[in-house]
Amino acid sequence: MAFKPFDLTGKVALITGGNGGIGLGFAEGLAASGADIAIWGTNEAKNKAAVEKVAALGVKAKSWKVDVSKEEQVVAAMAETIAEMGRVDSVFANAGIGVREKSLMTITTENFRKVMGVNVEGVFWTMREAAKHMVARWEAGDRAGGSIVGVASLAAVHGPARNQHYAASKSAVIGLVKSTATELARYGVRANAILPGWIATDMTAGGQSDDKFNKQVIGRVPMRRWGQPEDFSGIAIYLASDASSFHSGDSFLIDGAYALY
Repeated sequence: MAFKPFDLTGKVALITGGNGGIGLGFAEGLAASGADIAIWGTNEAKNKAAVEKVAALGVKAKSWKVDVSKEEQVVAAMAETIAEMGRVDSVFANAGIGVREKSLMTITTENFRKVMGVNVEGVFWTMREAAKHMVARWEAGDRAGGSIVGVASLAAVHGPARNQHYAASKSAVIGLVKSTATELARYGVRANAILPGWIATDMTAGGQSDDKFNKQVIGRVPMRRWGQPEDFSGIAIYLASDASSFHSGDSFLIDGAYALY
């Protein structure tokens, strides 16, 4: 039999915030490689549209309305997802938000906690519940292991002004991933982080339509363009596949070489 390390047939991938942007880029790439897809999102209309798009690739796709900043919703949705899909082999904790600010001095406690609620607590709860399932499966004799992916950001390492809460939240994701990688390795579970740069999504709509921003910021991207959601399909496939079975605790910066220039 030919070795097919990127074949995801029989595997199930869960993507939080999977109904658009980078999350949908993950979902489409994973589905194209044969994985069944579970999508969590807060917008039911977008969830439905994403499921239809992914299911058209010939895999099973389901969605759940989940606000990951609510612990009880994450716990319940993980149980429902596992029951419906049969298992979860890879989890992409991708749901995240940003709040535009004028200055560090004007960031309110409310906004700080709002960002942390989704970007840190939501990722933590998602990873924790996925880990429970993956470890229990391993202890029951299923040695397929699992893959946990936390979506951080270039902001975690690049120090964006007026974005201290967002940058701190994404730095925390990297810490969560590294600790998870060392603890769960014995159960065949690996954990890695993805750090997107300037990507054309709803979150960056303002910058995309700003000529000055495009000239001064995107003009500095060595690849001379915005990243696109589909640019994340390949890394998702790799991290969900057997090709990455010994790759854990890493951070993948996908920014068109912006951070180097």
